[in-house]
Amino acid sequence: MGTSVISYRSVNREDKMKRTVCYLATFAGIALLLAGCSTQSRLEMDYGTSYKLAIMNQTLDPKAEKSLEPVYGLEGRIAQKVMDKYGKEFEKAAPPPTYILNLGSGGQ
Repeated sequence: MGTSVISYRSVNREDKMKRTVCYLATFAGIALLLAGCSTQSRLEMDYGTSYKLAIMNQTLDPKAEKSLEPVYGLEGRIAQKVMDKYGKEFEKAAPPPTYILNLGSGGQ
């Protein structure tokens, strides 16, 4: 009769191999995840560029913030009238919504 004898040494060796493979697989997975997160994508490198370009293109005088001279060009009374008219535009109430109910039209 053939009896198979498994020694403690071979079981222990298999356990060590399984652990080693699990450790290597875990380490490889973590390394791949960290490698994927470490680099910036093209989108991340250009993030905010369009906003900054829009601000730069809409600025008439980029050096204006450094100048302490007053701005000339619009007389005070006229500017006050313009601002009053601008403020009154927001005070106007929106017209109430109109609801139309068609009952019994029969699709004609």
